Amino acid sequence: MSRDLTALTAQVRADLASIAHPSAPWLKPVTGPDGGPALDVLIVGGGQSGLATAFGLLRSRVTNILVLDKADAGREGPWLSYARMPTLRSPKDFTGPDLDIPSLTYQSWHEARFGVESWRDLDLIPREYWADYLLWYREVLDLPVRNGCEVVDITPAADGLLQATVRSQDGETTILARKIVLATGQEGMGDWSIPEPLRHLPPARCVHSGAEIDFDALRGRRVAVIGAGASAFDNAAVALEAGAARVDLLCRRAEIQLVQPYRWLTFRGFLRHFSELDDAWRWRFMRAILELREGFPQHTYDRCARHAAFHLHEGAPVTAARDTADGVVLQTSKGELIADFVVSATGISMDFAQRPELRRFAANIARWSDRYTPDESERNDRLGAFPYLADDYALCERNPGETPWISDIHVFAIASTMSFGASGSSINAMTTAVPKLVHGLTRGLFKADIEQHWAAFKAYDVKQATVRREP
Repeated sequence: MSRDLTALTAQVRADLASIAHPSAPWLKPVTGPDGGPALDVLIVGGGQSGLATAFGLLRSRVTNILVLDKADAGREGPWLSYARMPTLRSPKDFTGPDLDIPSLTYQSWHEARFGVESWRDLDLIPREYWADYLLWYREVLDLPVRNGCEVVDITPAADGLLQATVRSQDGETTILARKIVLATGQEGMGDWSIPEPLRHLPPARCVHSGAEIDFDALRGRRVAVIGAGASAFDNAAVALEAGAARVDLLCRRAEIQLVQPYRWLTFRGFLRHFSELDDAWRWRFMRAILELREGFPQHTYDRCARHAAFHLHEGAPVTAARDTADGVVLQTSKGELIADFVVSATGISMDFAQRPELRRFAANIARWSDRYTPDESERNDRLGAFPYLADDYALCERNPGETPWISDIHVFAIASTMSFGASGSSINAMTTAVPKLVHGLTRGLFKADIEQHWAAFKAYDVKQATVRREP
């Protein structure tokens, strides 16, 4: 039974008030060249990472901020769209957006809403509950979020500002900001990937796993899922549950990946200090982790395996595909199979020019391949395409001096992984990743204003006491 959250809301606000020190404002309003206001930080993306970043900034007394998201309120992030698992895969006791505030944790929200016994008996967090928790989180913290807004261009403006062009149902407007955070999730620096042999197929035959899919229309049909990570199994399971006549899951590996490397790396030392390692160590770790891909838990496999219509093919990469009257004929190393519909669950490709907000300067964003050359045995072109980020998550220039202003654009998304390990979009890393990002943002704002701070210090003349001196 759902319960009232009034008491918990009051507790959160009381807890935050008790740890508000230092509460003094330290940033002065900035105006644009036209005399209009400019933000200190614009956050693009109102999912869990964008919301947690906004919370971290507010706690640091950076209050002149705004969060934009193109989705409707409550639909931000993947939880009610392309996330097709019944529960989160993270253990229920992994904390994240709360940033170590006990009353703000999911556990506190769950116990307040459903009772202590419900939390005790809970195995994993239902994804719909997580979406509800994030909506409450946004409301209880009074985060400034504007929905239905998509950033379609970023350009430099006068006085060191950035100008974001924002598209909404009312047309296009511009917003000025000193810094921009791209908390844009999975596809934030590119797009969903479909393997080359499948790219010629029409959308009626083949889509990526991030697309909107009418699974009810697959009842009685033959479905092929390309990939063998957790999301591949999720899509296969939903097709099976919708009544698909047959679902073939094709794994290119000789043996499917069963180890979940992200469980190993979830300790404070790695999460906090991985980004401080030299490039060779960062490449070595993340190449090993990302080439393993993300393993799946037992219940994810069981959700598929309980269906007689499910067929797992290991060591079966797709080498060619042709669309016929009878369906899509997929050629694999183990022979041919036919499907009426194909779902590609093969991850994300880093293609900066695919993103409208990055297109203007995409060619000058430094990639890992521009900054580090691994041994031949450790080469990986897919990982070399990731952006090479500064220690504050900022973009770096491929050719210094051409677009220096991109150092005020900070990437907090899946694309951050090669530089920071688990970070943007990872629940298990938020308690360390968000403070690191916020530290970088406030450092940049403070250093940019150092002349103002020096002048303010020199002008400071508030006396602490009155002394009476004898004549």
